[in-house]
Amino acid sequence: MPAGHSTGRSRLSPRAKRRAERRKRLRRTIILGSAALVAVSATAYAMVPGEDGGTADGRPTAARPDGQDGHPSEGSDAAAQGGRRSPSPASSSGAPSAQPPASPAATSAAPSAPVPASGSGAFKASAASGTAQGKGTVRRWRIEVEEGSGVDPDSAARSVEAILGDPRGWTKDPAYGFQLAGPGQPVDFTVKIATPTTTDRLCEVVTPELIGETNCRAGHTVVVNLKRWQEGSPQFSGPVEEYRALIVNHEVGHELGHDHESCAGPGKPAPAMMQQIKGLLGCKSNAWPYDASGTYLSGPRVP
Repeated sequence: MPAGHSTGRSRLSPRAKRRAERRKRLRRTIILGSAALVAVSATAYAMVPGEDGGTADGRPTAARPDGQDGHPSEGSDAAAQGGRRSPSPASSSGAPSAQPPASPAATSAAPSAPVPASGSGAFKASAASGTAQGKGTVRRWRIEVEEGSGVDPDSAARSVEAILGDPRGWTKDPAYGFQLAGPGQPVDFTVKIATPTTTDRLCEVVTPELIGETNCRAGHTVVVNLKRWQEGSPQFSGPVEEYRALIVNHEVGHELGHDHESCAGPGKPAPAMMQQIKGLLGCKSNAWPYDASGTYLSGPRVP
């Protein structure tokens, strides 16, 4: 073929061909290496543990029952069924995700058992005993609780002992003193916690509006209505523990010889010897014979 003419296809020298082959091999190596790097990165991300023990895409690292029967319900929230949530996108940065709130059933206290309206009429005495309280002549007492009432005699005895020894109580008067007597020891009066029906029998309640509702002193027995001990009174503004103090202070006040008193004036504390269950007449609820400064909280004597 004459020099200077071409057939339409370039002809490379052997050296140029070798350089072209090397460039092709280099491009294939770069492409394959990049693909491998992407695959390795994706695998590493998938295997990083999540904050709840699962992987970052939400798959658990070990089998764990989510629902109550060992399997989550379709479309249900695993956390609400007792399991854990997989991390949300907002928590993928490493910040701890918020835990789901506890269900109301787990946080709310179970409702208290209803107060039995009646019982066997048999009583169990406390086995507890105490030391003398107050400066005056000691009156020894014990507590008895009707069987089946659900009240522990020893716990009730300590509650009454704390009420009688409170500086706002009757021991503020130096003429009075009290002591919780031990088993078999003689007593000056007894405190009985009784169901409403038994209370009505012991107190000989006949007034219709007071049936099942009131407390009393019968002879040298202070009868505490279980309903009032457990629930307080709708007329009394304050916790049930304060109303228990009012019951004890009022009925023991009768044992000490105090009569009923009435409201001394609107806005003033109701006397402990007032029948507050019948209404406050403008006074404020009060459980104690004395205030914190030692003043006796009196009112007009009820004829």
